[in-house]
Amino acid sequence: MNNMTLMTRLEVVVPARDAPDIRELITTSGATGYTSVSGVSGIGHHGQHSGALLFNEYDTLTMIITVLPPDKASELIDAIRELLSTSSGVMFVADTYVSRPEYFQ
Repeated sequence: MNNMTLMTRLEVVVPARDAPDIRELITTSGATGYTSVSGVSGIGHHGQHSGALLFNEYDTLTMIITVLPPDKASELIDAIRELLSTSSGVMFVADTYVSRPEYFQ
């Protein structure tokens, strides 16, 4: 695909109180970075979630996105799945292509 490099992209949506644990798993997995978006809104298994709450950011949702080489992804996916087994949240995993693979290795 146009000299692009295959990587694995993880998107995790969790309550803000669980976001530090996800970020810690990402940084210890060998991923070189992540993007964190707070105040995510939507509707899902637990009903509707508002974006930014006026006085309580602790109960808002945060989406954390990371991209890493496929050979490093499996262990991180397992660790996040284990964390999500005891809390609310979702994880999406997909193949993605990057133009600067050295940024992610």
